[in-house]
Amino acid sequence: MNICEMTALEISNAVKNKEITVKDAVDAFFAAIDEYDGKYHCYNTLCKKEAYERAEEVQKGIDCGKYNGKLAGVPIGIKDNICTKDILTTCSSKILENFIPTYNATVVNRLNDEGMVIIGKLNMDEFAMGSTTETSATGVTHNPWDTDKVPGGSSGGAAAAVAARLSPVALGSDTGGSIRQPCSFCGVSGLKPTYGAVSRYGLVAYASSLDQIGPMGKTVDDCAALFSVIQGKDEKDGTSMVYPKFDFDKAVKGDVGGKKIGIPEDYLGEGISPDVKDAVLAAADKFREEGAVVETFKMPIVKYAIPAYYIIACAEACSNLSRYDGIKYGYSSPDADTLMETYVKTRSEGFGMEVKRRIMLGNFVLSSGYYDAYYNKALKAKKLIQNAFYDAFKKYDMLLGPVAPTTALKIGESLSDPLKMYLGDIYTVMINIAGMPSMSVPCGFDKDNMPIGMQIIGKPFEEAEIMSAAKAFENATDFHKKLPDLG
Repeated sequence: MNICEMTALEISNAVKNKEITVKDAVDAFFAAIDEYDGKYHCYNTLCKKEAYERAEEVQKGIDCGKYNGKLAGVPIGIKDNICTKDILTTCSSKILENFIPTYNATVVNRLNDEGMVIIGKLNMDEFAMGSTTETSATGVTHNPWDTDKVPGGSSGGAAAAVAARLSPVALGSDTGGSIRQPCSFCGVSGLKPTYGAVSRYGLVAYASSLDQIGPMGKTVDDCAALFSVIQGKDEKDGTSMVYPKFDFDKAVKGDVGGKKIGIPEDYLGEGISPDVKDAVLAAADKFREEGAVVETFKMPIVKYAIPAYYIIACAEACSNLSRYDGIKYGYSSPDADTLMETYVKTRSEGFGMEVKRRIMLGNFVLSSGYYDAYYNKALKAKKLIQNAFYDAFKKYDMLLGPVAPTTALKIGESLSDPLKMYLGDIYTVMINIAGMPSMSVPCGFDKDNMPIGMQIIGKPFEEAEIMSAAKAFENATDFHKKLPDLG
């Protein structure tokens, strides 16, 4: 029995049926990490001591009936911007290289309540700013399908870890596509939940009105199970919402019959790779075979998505990152002699180039004389984008489109051209601006055998609906079963 090849639900069932122990599962993934992570660099921090202590505790809890959830006994990797008590949380930044939180994020407490075992913190773009996981201060993560290519970002370490079987499931965060795009590049599945569906308490903020924590896994079922663990109202997060509990059984039903699915024509225009376009249109045909009605419609507001997103995100980022000043916690420059030097040198030495670029852009659009010209206009565009989605959902049950215009790029290719990197987010950022849920699932491969992902976009808090559609596609295809050869 190769535990690393099993899904998260299969691992939990095997533990409960006494076919394996929790320690066996933890052993298997640490062995795989020891063997392969030097090649891929998915993890920033491994929690071996904590994981083995936790495995013993969870095993006792399962044996006595304390832990009986769908994912009890399952190891999990956590993106390195989610706070874990007494375990390094660096955001892949030098400025937080020694930061050890004194509390858990709400999602971490919910994983613990489920009986899961955290095995490590996963690499990411610094402060989640990037689309390739190349801006990490700890080094680049490599795509398991081709180590010369990026895994996507900013949750690239999480997607690569799931694809390389170094974690059965993972938690990532999505501000403008940071779960969906790396899932697309690495051939795994991931959900960006509705804004407010999952608590952000303990998530290190990038852009507070856009950030959401979400699940990543090899299958829709694993993502649905993990989402059912982390979702729900949290009194510690004023933006988390009260809504009907997520229906796991509905999510994994795999029924898309009679549903109306719309494809924005503007998603399939200039700039998209022919291989990506063909894969998404083939997926649309598969949905038709499964009984759905699929048609295209115009959504011209798409062209405003990138400028609106980057103005809003950078404005919020420059505010959120102002707390890193070398005084309270984190890195502090050893060469500073005055208070002003402490501020300037700490931030100059502690932040990477991409983070500095976004801080500068955010300060510019919020500055006197430019606030109305840029930031206010971006907020107006945000409202128009939200309205465009609400109008679309009057006619369609869900929307379908590509996740990214291309498959994974070569390392260094987009980092050398930041504008190109930003434009690669064109299909994902609108969903964060509108606060909608969206799921990325594998739907094909390009001529170089690199994975292609599509996204299914749903109405607010209808994660079960889009997951059911994704499950229907998964049942009708085998793209999700194909995994990279780790050599």
